[in-house]
Amino acid sequence: MISFDLSEEQKLLVQTAHKFAETEMRPNAAKFDESGEFPKDILRKAWETGLMGENVPTEFGGLGLSCLESCLIAEELYWGCAGIATSIVVNALALGPIVIGGNAEQKERFLRPFSEEFRLASFALTEPASGSDVATMRTTYRRDGDDFVINGSKQWITNAGYADLYTVFASADTSKGARAISAFVVDAKTPGVIPGKKEDKMGQRASDTRAVTFEEVRVPKANLLGQEGEGFKIAMKNLDKSRPGIGAAAVGVARAALDYACQYSKERVTFGKTLSEHQGIQFMIADMAKSVAASRLLCWHSAWLNDQGLSNNKESAMAKCFASDTAMEVTTDAIQIYGGYGYSKEYPVEKLFRDAKLIQIYEGANQIQRMVIAKNLLFK
Repeated sequence: MISFDLSEEQKLLVQTAHKFAETEMRPNAAKFDESGEFPKDILRKAWETGLMGENVPTEFGGLGLSCLESCLIAEELYWGCAGIATSIVVNALALGPIVIGGNAEQKERFLRPFSEEFRLASFALTEPASGSDVATMRTTYRRDGDDFVINGSKQWITNAGYADLYTVFASADTSKGARAISAFVVDAKTPGVIPGKKEDKMGQRASDTRAVTFEEVRVPKANLLGQEGEGFKIAMKNLDKSRPGIGAAAVGVARAALDYACQYSKERVTFGKTLSEHQGIQFMIADMAKSVAASRLLCWHSAWLNDQGLSNNKESAMAKCFASDTAMEVTTDAIQIYGGYGYSKEYPVEKLFRDAKLIQIYEGANQIQRMVIAKNLLFK
């Protein structure tokens, strides 16, 4: 029998994340969106609350939460503010390759510090000319004695200007595609690691996003995750685990837009009655609500599969794609319900619209997700 009941611990987790989003994130969301300032103090509070790097196993000082529980956190935080939330959840994304591919010594050395003090990490996979097409990356590495030397550039790296550690993917031979990619842990203070300028983004402006250049960056052999050539596999496993959470992030943004639209429709009066009394508006809100609910179920299902040790490649792509498309549609409709006020920065829904757009792009553009789904259906 299938059950959708959350445990008491999971309900408490949702309450904790929601309270943090409501008290720490929402009151500051507009300020950080306008200024683009990095909300480091809020991130520190998130860490103190136990909402960062939740995927670190308990034996290394972490919470060892499941993929589903990460989804529960993500939905609440993104309900609060997508920009701030992205910088919070990226720690789990960046530490994921260590959890997946690291040996016991590496996990102790790299993960435990993130459990003992507030630190930030970045996931360095995307490049200027290879976003969704990871196998064509141009960042390279070579052996040099007992070290590896990395050269190249990464693009759109979250938290890059504040990271203490990067998980970096590089190729030994760019002509060999995915088979030549390896994964490394790189200390941000290593000579030759050069973060670029902060990107001036349309949405999710509170998150720090930059290019990072690696110039003759020397990495000890002990920082190689898994074996040489296993980097692509590690990256894909990490994304299969993180994509349900990205879908849940989209659910959080869409849910916020739905909440605002419902509230506004009950206050705004036109033609002698509230918007909520007009059938046209009721139908819009009903469609918004059912899409949010369907998105959440897709995310929970794909997360559950991952937690059972089952393949969720197709399902995680469905969850991320459907939920982020839903967020775009729901935030658009929320603006429509607000009318002219929805287009003004004095009201919250235009920010949600800008924030939602990016979720359709990062961690694999939705066109790529559709390719993954189709491949699973047609060629397996």
